[in-house]
Amino acid sequence: MKFGRSRRLALTAMAAAAALALAGCGGLSGSGPSASGGSLAQAGNLSGQNYVVGGKNFDEQLVLCQITVAALESAGGSVTDRCNTGGTDVTRQALLAGDINIYWEYTGTAWASFFKETRRITDDNELYNLVAQRDLEQNKIQWLDKANFNNTYAFAMTEAKSQELGITTLSQMADYIKAGKAPAGSVCVETEYNSRDDGLRGLEQTYGFTAQNPQVLATGVIYQATADDKCLFGEVFTTDGRIPGLKLKVLDDDKRYHVTYNAAPTIKADVYNANPAVRQVLAPIAQALDYNTILDLNGKVSSFGQNERDVAREWLTQKGFIG
Repeated sequence: MKFGRSRRLALTAMAAAAALALAGCGGLSGSGPSASGGSLAQAGNLSGQNYVVGGKNFDEQLVLCQITVAALESAGGSVTDRCNTGGTDVTRQALLAGDINIYWEYTGTAWASFFKETRRITDDNELYNLVAQRDLEQNKIQWLDKANFNNTYAFAMTEAKSQELGITTLSQMADYIKAGKAPAGSVCVETEYNSRDDGLRGLEQTYGFTAQNPQVLATGVIYQATADDKCLFGEVFTTDGRIPGLKLKVLDDDKRYHVTYNAAPTIKADVYNANPAVRQVLAPIAQALDYNTILDLNGKVSSFGQNERDVAREWLTQKGFIG
C-alpha cells in the first residue's frame, strides 16, 4: 500500500509522539538527583534555559544523551530527559519539530541521509563544516563541537575466523565472497544499512561483489550472531562496546567507502542563540570523547549491563566535569 506525503508525515509524527511519550515516562535512563556543578559550570551559566534532550535508541546514543542531560544540569540549565527518542528519522523529526531541542547526530548521517549527498568527503573537518553550514542555513539547526571519535559502519568477523581465513580487509572479504566461498546468508546487516544509499548496495559497487541472500537482522543481534558463527561477516558500528567483549575483529575499510561519522550535539538555533554558552559547556566533553573512551563507556552498557545514566555520571565525575 502506498501513502501520500501528508499521510507519511502524519504517521511519522504519530510515531515520534509515541516514542517521546514513552521516553518522557522514564525510558531506559532511570531517575535521580540533578547533577551539581563542576568544571562545566565554570565554562558557562545556563540558568533560566530550558533544554529537552533527546537521542536515538542504541547504547552509544543513550550514553551521549545522559552525558548531555547531566552536563546541562550541572551548568544550571532546566533539563527534560527525552533520551531513547527513537531511530534516526524519528529523532531527527523530533528535533526539527521542536519536540526535543538538542541531541547528538553524526556527520556522515547528515551528509548521506539528510542531504542525500553521494560525494565522498574524506577529511573529517571538511565534512563537519559542510553539514554544519548547510543545516544551519536550511533548517536552523546549530552544530556544536564534534567529538574525537568516528562511529562509522564496518564489518567484523570473529578474531578466530579472521585469523583462520586470513581476512583483515573489506577487499579480502569481497574476494572471498566473489570466489563463492561464503555461503548464502553469511553476510548480516541491519535494516537501515540494507536500505540506506551509503549502505550495502554502495559497498557492493565499491568492492565489486554481491552478497548472496544477506540476512537482515536487528542491530543488536548481529554482534552475538557473528560471535556465534551464525554470520561470517557482520555489519557493526566501530565504537560499539560489544566488539572487544565478543572478541570480534573489525575489517579495514581499505578503499575508504564509509564516510566519517563524527558525533556532535545538534541544537535548535533559537535555543542556541538564547544562550550560546551551551557550546562552551559541551565543548570539553566533545574534546574528551576519543575512540577508546567512547568504546569503554559503550562497553559498560552493552557488555556489562550497567545503566547508561550511571555510566555517564560516573565518567563526568571522574573527569571533574560535574561535582
